[in-house]
Amino acid sequence: MQFIDQARIAVHAGRGGDGIVAFRREKYVPAGGPSGGDGGRGGDVLLRADANLQTLLDFKYKRQFVAPDGRRGGPNRATGASGDHLIIKVPCGTEVRDARTGILLGDLTDAGQELPVAFGGRGGLGNAHYLSNRNRAPEKCTEGREGEAWLLQLELKLLAEVGIIGLPNAGKSTLIAVLSAARPKIADYPFTTLVPNLGVVRRPSGDGTVFADIPGLIAGASQGAGLGHDFLRHIERTRLLIHLLDAGSETLLADYGVVEGELRAYGHELDQRPRLVALNKIELLEPEALKAQAQQLSNLSGREVLLISAAAAQGLETLLAAVWRELGIQSS
Repeated sequence: MQFIDQARIAVHAGRGGDGIVAFRREKYVPAGGPSGGDGGRGGDVLLRADANLQTLLDFKYKRQFVAPDGRRGGPNRATGASGDHLIIKVPCGTEVRDARTGILLGDLTDAGQELPVAFGGRGGLGNAHYLSNRNRAPEKCTEGREGEAWLLQLELKLLAEVGIIGLPNAGKSTLIAVLSAARPKIADYPFTTLVPNLGVVRRPSGDGTVFADIPGLIAGASQGAGLGHDFLRHIERTRLLIHLLDAGSETLLADYGVVEGELRAYGHELDQRPRLVALNKIELLEPEALKAQAQQLSNLSGREVLLISAAAAQGLETLLAAVWRELGIQSS
């Protein structure tokens, strides 16, 4: 399944039904009169968050959504049926904006949450509304109003508490695969991860916390270079970031600076987000060299450096303990 996290759609609410001109012609009614009914209201368009959806892929193939119109009025002052509401399902975590102005209309984060995005037109009035002392047989009615039409920008931002960031090949996909049941594509070439991967990691209480493996960032990602720019938005909702680095890199300190610089450049206070620094692939270095690398990285980052090996499952308990501590979750 393709991962699509942005889409643009056009929505059009239903048109209101027309009012009609009608008169009572009943055998035992001595004074018939205008009896034209009003038209029904057009259907609204609503977006509904659905926990079963993970991507905006459906909107790649269908971009136009039109709600049903209201029905015209009937005789004997019968109001026409209103158009059914059109409900469009989107993944949890979808932001909805006016595509023309960029104004945020709503943020659908909880399953079942609904957002009205276009209201149906009002039904027209039948001639029964125009009866007066001066006009006992009005032949006037009005047409239904057009429903609202909007061009919407949908943007999916993953609902993950913990985001794993780092340069390509830092071992992010391996780490999330070991910690959770996620099965991302893993290889030894850059940009193996082309989409964010989600995995549920069990808390000490037994509940799950969602981790997200964000595709590798490179220098210039915040301006559109590489893949990172497309996915930086997915860490906006995270409460905690794990900055993962490759212990075998010959430019370890520069690697750290690249990713931290992209967080600052992207904005949205990502550089202020609580963060853990973890040095991965520790099996590649001798103990003395590893200790020196960790000390230099700690001096640069101002944080304690956690030493792990995702592939060899070393240091992962210490990493998770730090995660639960940062999130305020008591460990058993």
